[in-house]
Amino acid sequence: MDARLLDILVCPICKGPLDYRKDKQDLVCKADRLAFPIRDGIPVMLEDEAQQLSAEEVDALR
Repeated sequence: MDARLLDILVCPICKGPLDYRKDKQDLVCKADRLAFPIRDGIPVMLEDEAQQLSAEEVDALR
């Protein structure tokens, strides 16, 4: 994932920062507890495509 792209991407819902999980190939919004997938190197920033995360999964990122 390009570091410059990560710097400008924000959560489409709350406009908050995103964390990149290389192992899962997704971008996580801790505030909304959503993981947006990255497919073929392209972030899919659609709420319908996001996976809901548990509080434990979000806490593991801190």
